[in-house]
Amino acid sequence: MEFRKMRRNRQELSKEMCEDILFKGTSGVLALLGDNDYPYALPISYVYDGDKLYFHSSLHGHKIDAIKRSEKASFCVVDKDEIRPLEYTTYFRSIIAFGKIRIIENDDLKREAIQKLAIKYAPNDSEINRNKEIEKDSKQLCMLEMCIEHLTGKEAIELVRGRNM
Repeated sequence: MEFRKMRRNRQELSKEMCEDILFKGTSGVLALLGDNDYPYALPISYVYDGDKLYFHSSLHGHKIDAIKRSEKASFCVVDKDEIRPLEYTTYFRSIIAFGKIRIIENDDLKREAIQKLAIKYAPNDSEINRNKEIEKDSKQLCMLEMCIEHLTGKEAIELVRGRNM
């Protein structure tokens, strides 16, 4: 599939910068095809493992219905959003990932995905306690996997200029 090229390519972030934002970010906005073909975008925590994105969900609801309807998704993470009122602008940096999302059905893969999320959000917890929490909650939890097909990032021209000085 061919994705659009960025119009203002001087502001485009490298793949490494995009991935850095994905690794260090804690939440983003997942966009799906919702009811009546309206976009459905929701804030959500995630983990990126260098290859795929993983999200948690309840077993039922708008998000799950949307994923069952269409596997296409996009995910946005804002890394910087500094308001500059005297310049009437913001110094921003963000990424958007496009890809296909699915519900993880395999119990072993589901547990691996939960483990990745748990380590990201509670990195100092003991393995024993982490496993106890995973066992307690895993039956009511749905895990989602997004395979990235296209990753792009952009930042304010002022940030580009500052980096090139």
